[in-house]
Amino acid sequence: MNGGPSGFNNAPVTRAFVITSVLFTVFLGIRGGGGGSSSKLALSYQDVFEKFRIWKLIKSSFAFSSTSELLFGVYLLYYFRVFERQIGSNKHSVFILFSGFVSLILQTIVLSLFKDSSANLLTSGPYALIFASFVPFCLDIPVSKRFNVFGLHFSDKSFIYLAGVQLLLSSWKRSMLPGICGIIAGSLYRLNIFGIRKAKLPGIIASFFSRMSLPSSSSHSQAPRRTSPSLGRQAVRSYQAPIPSSIEPSEEAIATLVSMGFDQNAARQALVHARNDVNAATNILLEAHSH
Repeated sequence: MNGGPSGFNNAPVTRAFVITSVLFTVFLGIRGGGGGSSSKLALSYQDVFEKFRIWKLIKSSFAFSSTSELLFGVYLLYYFRVFERQIGSNKHSVFILFSGFVSLILQTIVLSLFKDSSANLLTSGPYALIFASFVPFCLDIPVSKRFNVFGLHFSDKSFIYLAGVQLLLSSWKRSMLPGICGIIAGSLYRLNIFGIRKAKLPGIIASFFSRMSLPSSSSHSQAPRRTSPSLGRQAVRSYQAPIPSSIEPSEEAIATLVSMGFDQNAARQALVHARNDVNAATNILLEAHSH
């Protein structure tokens, strides 16, 4: 299973977030080594309610406290770039801001319930975005492969879940609480509370992100659900390609559409009629889904 084409093509916001997280971690987190750097980054009741250290809040939102957390966290952030490709950079930025804000509110409530200014309760890192992304990952990304290992059943999504569990349990209670807050934030976004899924950033910010990336096939506000082969064939029939194409669609293009939730056969047919143009094929499949 993959998140579509390799690299951060059509995912400039995710790329910027990953780079920022890595730099913050290297220079503010694991550089100091040991538990000292971890305690300097972790959020405490004192940071939020007594001194309100804004810079501390920013650092704790980006910097992981250990090398292992950085590796698993960056791996998950990199994979979840698929959601930016689905809904577009503008709406994905809204998703990041919403999940971070809601998660921070929930974490401050937890800190207020467990007042302990002498201990750092919550570990640092972009847990809000990572675990909020598990909500659409669970509900919108279909399983494309299944296999058995020593009698145990796995799918191509299992590795993502295992990485998430590892990150969630990395610091036990201190990491579980931010992770759970992130899942709640992602669920609220999924429920479209306050119409958040329709919200967009100002046009000047959207144009800034569009200049950072190539034309994206993910300009639609809703993540498409899995399209049945019959719907795919219906869309292909309704799409009049100017010149029929005999070019076999590339596996990379098919994987991109499958990662968005479309049926593999429908994706292949759409690509044939779209002359291997992922953007046009996406429009074909989305038109079928709307019907």
